[in-house]
Parts: sequence; C-alpha cells; structure tokens
Amino acid sequence: MGKFDSKSFNEKAFKYSVEHTRIPNLKTNELKKSKALKGSKDIRDVFTSQNGTVYAEIAMKGLLDGQAVNYDGETDIEATSTKTFNRGVVVIGRAKAWTEKDFSDDVADEDFMDNVADQVAEYLDGLDQDTILAILAGIYNMTGTKNKEFVDKHTYDITGNKDDEAKVGQTTLNTAMNQACGANKKKFTMVFMHSDVATNLENLKLVKHLVYTDAEGIERPLDLAAWNGKIVIIDDDMPTEEVPASGSGETKVEAYTKYTSYVLGDGAIDYENIGAKVPYAMARDEKTNGGEDTLYVRQRKVFAPFGISYTKKSQKTNSPTDEELKNGANWELVHSGETTAAERSYLNHKAIPIARIISKG
Repeated sequence: MGKFDSKSFNEKAFKYSVEHTRIPNLKTNELKKSKALKGSKDIRDVFTSQNGTVYAEIAMKGLLDGQAVNYDGETDIEATSTKTFNRGVVVIGRAKAWTEKDFSDDVADEDFMDNVADQVAEYLDGLDQDTILAILAGIYNMTGTKNKEFVDKHTYDITGNKDDEAKVGQTTLNTAMNQACGANKKKFTMVFMHSDVATNLENLKLVKHLVYTDAEGIERPLDLAAWNGKIVIIDDDMPTEEVPASGSGETKVEAYTKYTSYVLGDGAIDYENIGAKVPYAMARDEKTNGGEDTLYVRQRKVFAPFGISYTKKSQKTNSPTDEELKNGANWELVHSGETTAAERSYLNHKAIPIARIISKG
C-alpha cells in the first residue's frame, strides 16, 4: 500500500470503497441540532434590509415598572415611561476549502471530491457548534456588577464538594435551575452533557428513558432520556478541563476532570443564516500538481443568546473569531443604553434560560 497526498491507494490498481474506508465522525453536533436555537424575524430583517451590515443593535421593549401612589384624592399621580433595551448582534463569517488532485482519483479509481461533498453539511454543523460553545464560554467570562450577577447565579459549581457530592446527583439540576431563574426555571427544557456525566446519572438511575406507544398500545424505548423532566442530550463536545493535583498531606486534592453541562430553554439562542454572495464554489486548476479541483464554502450566520448583547469592544475585523467570541469584554446583559452604568436599567437575569453546572462527573 503506497501513499499519495494522504490518500491511500494500492499500487496494483486497488479499488477504493469510500463507504467502508471513511474515518467515522465522532462529533454529534447535538447543540446545533436542538430546539435551543430559534429563528428571529427581527435579526433576519435587520441584516437582509441593509446592504453590507455586519453588526446591528436591535431594540427590545421594556416592561412597566415604578411604584403606584396612594389614590386618596390628595396625592398626585406620577407618570413614568417604559425604557427601550438595546441588544447588539453580530454576523459571524466562516470559510473553508478543500483541494483534491486528479492524480489521486486516477491511482485510486475513486472520486475524492464526491467524498468531500458528502461531508460538507456535517462539517458546517460542527463549525456552528464550535461557534455556539465559544459564545457560551464568552458570556460566562463577562465582568462588571450586573454581568457578574448573571455569571454567578447561572453557574452551579459543585466541584468543591467532597467525594460523590462533587458529581451530579438527585438535586443538582433543580437547584441549578432555581438558583439561575427562580420561579422562571420552568423555561428550561434540555440539558447538554458529556457522556461521562450522563453515565453517572444512568448508574444512579436518575434518568428516565422515554418510550413511544405504537398504534397497538405496545411501548417501545426511545434513544432519549429525561432528568427531572428535562431532555438529556449527550454530546462529548461539552467543555471539559483536566485539573491537576494540588496540595499535600490532608489537604491534597487528587487530579480530576471538570465537566461543564449546559441547561437551556427552547429558543435560548436566536439563530439566522444570513448567507454569503457565493456560499459554494468549485475552482479548476489545470496546471498545479497536474490538475486539481478546489471546493470553497462560505457562510455568514448570527447566533445571539437571549437577553445578552454583543458589544464588539474587542474585535479586529468584520467577523469575530472564536477567541473573540470567548472574550467576556464582548458581551454584556441587555440594558437601556445610558452612558453612565448607574442610570441604566438592565434586563432581569432570571429571564435568561441559560445555566451551567460544573461537576466532577
């Protein structure tokens, strides 16, 4: 078996069979596929009605507030007005290309560009999931009094507990949701977790597998489970961190893996595919390497977490990188826009159906 440009081929005219030799893709991209994403007419309209727009602020209507006065025939009635909240959203552009040589097809008797084309949609789903995870990391890197209130209340970290109490258990999810949103915890509908965390819950018999009842009344198990009534979605792209051992003697803490699970509600993240002028293109180069084809893909999309504004404070070009999306300086809670922070009205963080659980399993 010889090699040419990383493509295996048999020097004695071995025939390739793509269906049996393609490396399996272990990325499931469940976050991208879930109901956590929902379309937004406001976002779609603002970016399709203006040529060349890469960033916009969208108005959110405020709620009625203020104290009522005593209606006694003597006290004046004081009027107030609702405030408008501003929410920054940004278009995130990504591009990629793949090149395949004619000679590779000749020696392997297989069309490698077809192999590329078959996997493009799945690859783009993976790109989008990376973007969403970068955004979630970014909003949890926010600083400032009101922003930190969201970060602290919407994070339930049990890694400091001892032994099995540092792993998810019977009360973990309910406590995390209540800490984040109080009575509004009913807005949460799904939990994204690493398979190690899910396995721990399964071993504790804390997840209930859903069943489907067919027309004859026979129940059949589904490949879905629920934890405290919330759908469990298993995806090994959920963040993990290897924490080294620390301390010594009685204070020694053994090395462990820190797992982040995200609890989200339906529509927690607004999503719109804004589109590119030429989303897909094939280029033919007859000269280089004896002839080769290149497939180009381009995309421009918006992922906007509800109630949180993208500020664009630390962004070098017209599209943020994943590292810039992870930068907490680029995010803040939606507010009324006054220059002085003390004069601003902020969206109540309990209205945001996004929370995270940090555990040892």
